[in-house]
Amino acid sequence: MSIPGSRVLFFLAIAAASAQTLPPLPAPLGVPQPGPAGNTPYSPLPILPGGIVVSLYPARSHYLNAQRVNEPEQYMMSQSVPGRISSIVNIHNPSIEIHTVDRGLNTGAAVILVAGGGHNTLNVGSEAADFVPFFYNYGVNTIILRNRLRRDGYNPQTDAVNDALQSIRLVRAYAKDLRLDPNKIGMMGFSAGAELTAAAAVLYDDFDKKNNDPTDPLAGISSRPDFAGIIYPGPSPFAAKRTPPPIPRNVPPAFIACGGSGDRVHAIWAIEYFNAMLSLGVPNIEMHIYGNGRHPGDALPDGSHMTGGLTDRNATPFGAWQFRFIDWFRDLGFLQKPGVETKAAKDIAAFVSEPARP
Repeated sequence: MSIPGSRVLFFLAIAAASAQTLPPLPAPLGVPQPGPAGNTPYSPLPILPGGIVVSLYPARSHYLNAQRVNEPEQYMMSQSVPGRISSIVNIHNPSIEIHTVDRGLNTGAAVILVAGGGHNTLNVGSEAADFVPFFYNYGVNTIILRNRLRRDGYNPQTDAVNDALQSIRLVRAYAKDLRLDPNKIGMMGFSAGAELTAAAAVLYDDFDKKNNDPTDPLAGISSRPDFAGIIYPGPSPFAAKRTPPPIPRNVPPAFIACGGSGDRVHAIWAIEYFNAMLSLGVPNIEMHIYGNGRHPGDALPDGSHMTGGLTDRNATPFGAWQFRFIDWFRDLGFLQKPGVETKAAKDIAAFVSEPARP
């Protein structure tokens, strides 16, 4: 049986079309880039859509390095995910990047995210940006801190800790504008960022006294975090060979998480902070040391490297630490509507009223 000529032409056309190659994929759109260099202090740009970026200090602040404050930041981009910033370096004008949630979800709680990186990079991909949508689902507003780094000539125990404390004051100062509850503003840090968080959780009184000049628009605004998330931390002020500072009576509650023997050094630092709080009977200090867990960046047998933040970690219990944080956070009342006094605040008030333990 012969095939009509029109159908022959149709099949030939299909065959010709299938032999053609697809056009190349278009280039990624909306890839974030650092701002340009200029003759004024560098203006940090958001790393996620919709971010509100505010510099921590006024342009001529004595906290800033006037010789370098104009230099642009440098972004380290993912080699496999277009547009994803893995880390940032060359931070000389530290800042916060604010991401709020919808009114219907808003609890008024805000968490300042302090990424790790050994004070040599700021790993804002896995330890900051990834948490913005995670916390959004619970009605928690997020703020990404870009603090200064040791690799760029700064001291982590002074410059970077000052950045952390200043970020709390700044967020609290804008609380009304951002629809935040000023009594539900805290911090969560990872590795080197957890080192800063642990320091901020006990050094706020001294910082506030040193920064109470009437000409400072933030004078009188407390830098005390209302809660602290300390995740696989670097050394706290209570680490061995350090002179431990006095612990304020209203020290905030803390949630601590770390791998155990697989991340032994960081686990010891976590335990040192926990023990310092426990020795005084500070309420609502919770710690999870996981039997199976390693530090982000550690080499694995297959040649890859351990990742951190929200990663699943092969479905081990350590991969679900963030849900244990939410359990703790909810239990302390931070997921209630704005303006409702938290259990955390009530427990601290009761603790402050008790006689101090020896």
